[in-house]
Order: sequence, then structure tokens, then C-alpha cells
Amino acid sequence: MAKSRRSTLSAYLFLAPAIVLLLVFAFWPVGFGSYIAFTHYNVIEPPQWVGLDNFRELFADELFLSALRNSALYLLVVPAIQVLAILLAVLVNNNLPGIRFFRAAYYLPVVTTVSVIGVIWNFMYTDAGALNATLRWLHLINEPIGFLSDDRIALFAVMFVTIWRGLGWYMVLYLAGLQSISAEVYEAAILDGANAWQRFWRITVPLLLPTILLCSIMSMLAATKAFEEVQIMTQGGPFQSTFTALYYAYEFGIKTLNFGRALAASLVVSSLCMALAWLNFRYLQPK
Repeated sequence: MAKSRRSTLSAYLFLAPAIVLLLVFAFWPVGFGSYIAFTHYNVIEPPQWVGLDNFRELFADELFLSALRNSALYLLVVPAIQVLAILLAVLVNNNLPGIRFFRAAYYLPVVTTVSVIGVIWNFMYTDAGALNATLRWLHLINEPIGFLSDDRIALFAVMFVTIWRGLGWYMVLYLAGLQSISAEVYEAAILDGANAWQRFWRITVPLLLPTILLCSIMSMLAATKAFEEVQIMTQGGPFQSTFTALYYAYEFGIKTLNFGRALAASLVVSSLCMALAWLNFRYLQPK
């Protein structure tokens, strides 16, 4: 019994540093931020409890409702990035000459800082940028397209950068999942007469379900919390058409010091993230 207690105590002692860090940098900020969401707080004055007033103001604010719609629209990147990542993983899973170069090339945007990516794509999207120049050379357009200046397409232009930036990360995860599938399973299916499509749909996809679940949750949470690309490329413009829910929280928290409203918006985003995670576990959990 004494030995068991000593082992338990030793385990908790080893866990103590990580637990302290979690308490200080995760649980305490979440708890305090949730409390501030129900107060009026501007840093200068102490928090004043206002109950649900911040949430009432949020859902009466057309800008926040528009930001929520944009965040919901941003979820379109999830199926696009997952399908493309799976196809890329299948492609680079072959032992072809130079395949390591392609794996590294696809992964390069993942290790590139967001600020650099934003500068590159801002240049690509300008009227005199490479994208408009290429479309003109192909005689697909006569006038340059305002990818970031047209409020009808600016959000989709930012979403495309998110897909391009995250594709390599999910490709690597799916590649790891593919390489964990035994080759004997495919060999047995070939002997049974299964074609390439049947092998992919009946073997690859079911055995990749745990990885699909993980990647779907990660990409949904990232899309719901989209902020960096918006901050660097458009700052919510043009005409606030690229405001997302999290960027709305940033605007009110950092620029106007209305931390109560900002953290109320953050709490709504967190609730959406938890709901999306639950839906993924509910419908993608491997049986």
C-alpha cells in the first residue's frame, strides 16, 4: 500500500509542472475571460457585472451577425481542404522518383510564417499581380479582378489562401494514416477483383476514418477561428466584408478596449467550436 502511494505521489510530482502551466496559461484565462464576458470592462475601471447585456448587444449588432455568417461560410474550406489533402496524400504515397521533393514542396507553406504568406498573396492578388497577369495572358479576363478590393469575392480570396496554407499539414497527417494501412489488405482486395476506386472507397476511406475525424475537427476549429489571414490581408475590409467572428472580437477588444463585448463574442465562437467538435464525434466516430 505504501509503495502504491509513493508511486502515485511520484506520478503527480512529475505531472505538477504541466498542471501548473495549464492552470496559469489555459484554465485561468478561460475562466477569467468567461467572467469578463458578463461584465463591462475597459482595463481602466474594475469589471462591472452586466449579466447578458453584452450578448444582447452582440446579437443586435448587424456587424457581428455578418461576421458570424462569414465564419459559417468559412467552413466551406473544410471539405475542400480534406478532399484535396487525401488526394495529395494518395498521390505522394507512391515510391516515384523525386517524390520527396514534392512532399517537401507541398509542406513548405505550413512552415512559412503567416505574415510572409500574406505579403506574397497580397502581391499575387493586386491588379498588376501574377494572378491577374496570368488570367489576362490566357485571355480569360479583359479587366483586372479586384480579389481583395471587391467585397463580393474578397472573403473567398482569403479562404483560398487558408486552403493553400493548410493543405500540406493535412496531407502529412493523411500520409501517415495511409502508411499505417497494411499492404496485405490491398493485395487481398486485388485478388478478389477490386478495382482502384473500390479499393479506395471500401478500404482506404474506412481505415482512414480516425485520421479523417482528427483532421476534420482541426480544420473546422481553425476555420471557425479564422483570424490571421484576415488581419494580415484585409483587416476586415473591403466594407467589412471579410469580418469573421474572431476578428470582430479582436476589433472590439484591442481597438476599442470593450473587453466585455469582445470576450462575449469569443465565448460565442468557443461554443460554436465545441458544437462542431461534438458533431464530428457524433457522425465521424469510427464504428
